[in-house]
Amino acid sequence: MEPTKDKLKDYAGGWIQEQEGTEVPAFLKFAYVVIAGGAVTYFLTYMYGETSHPDRGPLVRAMNAATEASGGLMYAIAALIVIYGLMVVLFSFSKSHD
Repeated sequence: MEPTKDKLKDYAGGWIQEQEGTEVPAFLKFAYVVIAGGAVTYFLTYMYGETSHPDRGPLVRAMNAATEASGGLMYAIAALIVIYGLMVVLFSFSKSHD
């Protein structure tokens, strides 16, 4: 019996190797969903800083009043987070193209 050689696929210039046709594990697929959802939630919650904090809240509100943050820009960044998260999730749930 001769040992068979597995076909390995290199990523990142050989830093990462995997067998061809290997699928993303299910727990990792759902971890992408949770991480992307957490990133959007965190960004939208603290978009204008921690204004409800008992010690820093008044300072953050004063800074926001002085600098006038752009709500449109903040929501555009949140939309980019959602788009990137969807791309990663769709890629992880798709079949291997090898």
